[in-house]
Amino acid sequence: MPLESDIYYYSFSSTSTRIHPPIVLIHGAGGNHLFWPPGIRRLPGYNTISLDLPGHGKSPGRGRQSIDAYTADILKWIEEIKLNRAVFIGHSMGSAIAIRLALNHPEIVLGLGLIGSGASLHVHPDLLDSTSSITTFDNAVIKISRLSFSPSASERLVELATKRMLETRQSVLYGDLRACDEFDETMHISNIQQPTIIICGIDDKMTPIRYSHFLSSKIQGSELEIISDAGHMVMMEQPQAVEFAINKFMNKFYL
Repeated sequence: MPLESDIYYYSFSSTSTRIHPPIVLIHGAGGNHLFWPPGIRRLPGYNTISLDLPGHGKSPGRGRQSIDAYTADILKWIEEIKLNRAVFIGHSMGSAIAIRLALNHPEIVLGLGLIGSGASLHVHPDLLDSTSSITTFDNAVIKISRLSFSPSASERLVELATKRMLETRQSVLYGDLRACDEFDETMHISNIQQPTIIICGIDDKMTPIRYSHFLSSKIQGSELEIISDAGHMVMMEQPQAVEFAINKFMNKFYL
């Protein structure tokens, strides 16, 4: 997995008779590229790039405390790898980065995938407080993981996600949640012109379904996919349903 501008990324190239734009996958708070299941990281027929934001996974450096700072990192990385245009698919905090890219740099964003997303991503004060201290960090991560899955999720899946998030430094997750809490594009979200798919788990407690309905009502021509038996980590709970939705969405893009 190569490194450019302090961002590690996994690139999958698929041979296809159709020529589609590349897909860039941006993970959420406290995550890394492994939070995208293999079937989405290696989407058949497409060229996909799944990255680790600075301070996450295998990327060096420190995490940021604002969506603008992460967006600047992505822009620098895009320049280094000479990526002209792509479809950006983000989960939670990653979707906020994708929204900022679409609003402020529309020339590089051909389409958007917003998963577990919202025009604003306010975080409960208790979660901010508990992730701000190393002494309460582990319990905070356990709580976040429990809130991120539907009641039908397997215990093993929840434990795996918890283990992965606990590998994230306390300061990084806290900075991520602060970045989410300060993100608010409610007044500008209707300015998005790119084709957009919005995906939400019906049992999402972190970004409830009303957030996705709001996005759908404001982004002209957007597609809304509500997935059953899934919570905030919808792509981990129902990977095949999310893969199918992305495939259907990507069929409209040809270069």
